[in-house]
This record gives sequence, structure tokens and C-alpha cells, in this order.
Amino acid sequence: MKAQIGLLSLACGLLFCSQAFAQADENSELDALREEIRLMRSEYETRIADLEARLDAAEKQAAETPAGQGTPVTAPASDSFAATPYSSPQTVSVARDSSFNPAIGVTFQGQAWAYNNDPDDYVIPGFPAGGEAGLADEGMSLAETEITMSANVDDKFTAMLNLPVAVEDGEVTVELEEAWVETLSLPAGLAIRMGRFLSGIGYLNSRHFHAWDFADLPLAYQAFLGGQYGDDGLQLRWLAPTDFYLEFAAEALRGGSYPAAGKPGSLVGSTTLSARTGGDVGFSNSWLAGFSWLHADADERPSGFEENPLVFTGDTDIYIADFIWKWAPNGNWREKNLTIQAEYLWRSEDGAYAFDNAAGFPWDHNSSGWYAQAVYQPFPRWRVGARIDRLHADIPGQAWQGTPLYPIGDDPKRYSVMVDWSNSEFSRLRFQYNHDQATGMTDNQFALQYIFSIGAHGAHTF
Repeated sequence: MKAQIGLLSLACGLLFCSQAFAQADENSELDALREEIRLMRSEYETRIADLEARLDAAEKQAAETPAGQGTPVTAPASDSFAATPYSSPQTVSVARDSSFNPAIGVTFQGQAWAYNNDPDDYVIPGFPAGGEAGLADEGMSLAETEITMSANVDDKFTAMLNLPVAVEDGEVTVELEEAWVETLSLPAGLAIRMGRFLSGIGYLNSRHFHAWDFADLPLAYQAFLGGQYGDDGLQLRWLAPTDFYLEFAAEALRGGSYPAAGKPGSLVGSTTLSARTGGDVGFSNSWLAGFSWLHADADERPSGFEENPLVFTGDTDIYIADFIWKWAPNGNWREKNLTIQAEYLWRSEDGAYAFDNAAGFPWDHNSSGWYAQAVYQPFPRWRVGARIDRLHADIPGQAWQGTPLYPIGDDPKRYSVMVDWSNSEFSRLRFQYNHDQATGMTDNQFALQYIFSIGAHGAHTF
């Protein structure tokens, strides 16, 4: 009996000792983790303090540096396939002098289009084409080669130049799409852009050709803006000091481009106002919404066929509402992403149209159009997309029947699908198919497109 009691006491003692040792080991492990966390916190606090000191020194040096010496370099406002959250163009400073070394980039773009119907006869009843609207040339063509240059002028201004080179009727033409200078250091979130630029109205209008998700523009942009609206003038932007993104903009423009047509020597031929806001929803979603207004004065503005154009004199008001939603798992857009994009355009014209060498007939008319598209990247390099376009015009008086301004049949519509492959953010190959019913006749349209970029290109806006 005493032996059994002794063995039981020994077992209890061993159990107590093992629990004590286990508790000691656990406490030791917790102490080690606490020490590791303390060391990491200390290390990061030291690194942050060092970075803040370096930032203060850099700001003091920039304030003491005379204009034109050691100026920062600005990345181009847009022109790469990478997507970044929307914001006004910002300055990116690097430690080198760019006085004689601007950032230069070239984007090569070619395409091949095939149509069932003759593209030269493409007319949308009720929406005579103006500006650069219409179908691309049939067959293979060098669509547009963009040459882009940008750099800081000094510590107060930055500048950008965009020159599209195209072949038209067998002749090489060089256009001046954008040539602007912009302020860098105005107070209170203000910025001014001066020169020639693509207007900030809508979402798609300010995007260059190579940044489109489809090989052509939506029908509403072609019908109301003649493609894209760009002009000479001034742009004032204000980024509000809010926790969420909120920006307002106003433009005063010469009015030399469709839908405007100003008199030679006129000071202001068109004006715009716009507001834009957006934000994030969790880590995987972000959105952007905007509203824009364009007022354009037209004095003998041509549209329709060149040999017998419609000539409009009067006022045009265009209102645009746009919305974009982007999704990428945990913000990693390189692996998988989805973009849903839509715009609604409403136009009011008040004036007079003249055609067939006749006197002008009074014109007071409303029309509208919209598009919606979705582009999905299921895995890296490959994307698929679908788009739907619609136009609608009020029926004018019977006096207009038989003219290009009188709608015929159902509302113009078009359906598009595309698939593209990008070996990197600097190269893209695309196939697109359009089922076009905008003219009243069905037209099956096929496109192959390539886009290659070399040189310096900044990230695209949102």
C-alpha cells in the first residue's frame, strides 16, 4: 500500500513539473514574440523618421533651387496600358535635369477593316456626320502613329505635345492633337492648362486612340462630337480638399472644332463645365461618376457629305453623364479585373440648317444617345469585351422628310464584341466584330488592330 502511494505521489510530481516547464516555455515564446514586435516597431519608426528627414531636405533644396536648374520631370498625363486611380495630372520628381531631355514616346497603331456594305455610303438618318465621324477606311491601313513628348518647363510649369501621324488619300499628314502647358504649383488645389487639348467633358473624350478598349468610338461620340472634341483654349480645374475624390473644371475654347464652328478671330466659341467624383468600395472595387456640359456656337458648320453638306448656324448644348465601375480582387488588376463603363449624351440644337443651296430653315431639335460596355480580363494578357450603342432623335416636322435630318425606321443601334491579347503593357493585338444597324441596313464589320508603344509613357488615368 505504501509503495502504491509513493508511485502515485511520484506521478503527480512529474505531471506538475511537466506543466510548469510547459508554462515556462510558453511564457518564453510570448516574450520572444513581444521582443520581435518591439524591434520591428522600432526599426520602422527609425525608417519613417529617416524618410521624413530626407523629404524635408528635398523640399528645402527645391525651394532654394533657381528656376531652370534641377527641375523635376513630369510623366506624361496618359499613355500606357497600366491603369491608375483617376486624378489630375501630377508631377513626378526625379533627381536629374530634363532641360534638354524630355520624355519621348511613340505609339504604333495599325488596323484592317472589312465591311459588308460600302463604308463611303455610311449615313445615319437623323444624325449627319460632322468632324471626323464615320467609318475607318476599308482594308489595311496605318491608322495613326502618335509621337508624345513631355517634360517640366521649370518648377512652375509642365508641358506636353502629342503629334498623330496618319496617311490620308496616300499622303502622310501630321496633326497637332495636343500641345499644352500646365501649372504645377497653384494654391488651393487649382491647376490651369493652356493651349490645345482634348476637352475634359465625358469620360472617353480625353483618352487617346490607343487607350480605347475598342477599335472605334461609340456612335454617340461620333454623332454628337464628331469623334472627339479638342480645341484651343484654357482649362481651369479645382480639386476639392475632401476625403473622397471631387474635382470641378471649366474650359473656355476658341470653338474651331465640331460641334462648334466659330467665326475667324472670335475669342470664345465654346465653353464647358464638368464635375467628377469617385471612391473605393473595399479593397476590390472603385468607381467614378461625372457630369459635363458643352455649349458651342456654330456659324455655317458643315456636316454630312462634303460635296453637298448641311450647314448649321446656331447654338448647340450637349450634356454628358458618365459612370465607371472597376473590380479587381484585392486591387490586383494585373491578374484579373472587370470594368463596366457607360455614358449618356443629350443634345439640343437651336438655329437654322441650310442645304441644297437653299436658305436656312429654322431648327429646334433634341436628340440623345448612349453606350454601355464591359471589359473582362479572366487571366493575365487576355481580355474580352462587349458594347452596345443606341441613338434617338425626335421626329422633326414633315418639311424635313426626305432630308438627312429626318430619322427613318427604328432607333440606330450597334452591337460590338472584341478580344485582345497583350504580351506586356506596351503591346496589344485586338480582334473586333460590329453588328451595325445604325443606317437602317445591317452591316457586319470586322477589325484587326495592333498597338505597340516604345519610349516614355505615363500611366493612364482611372
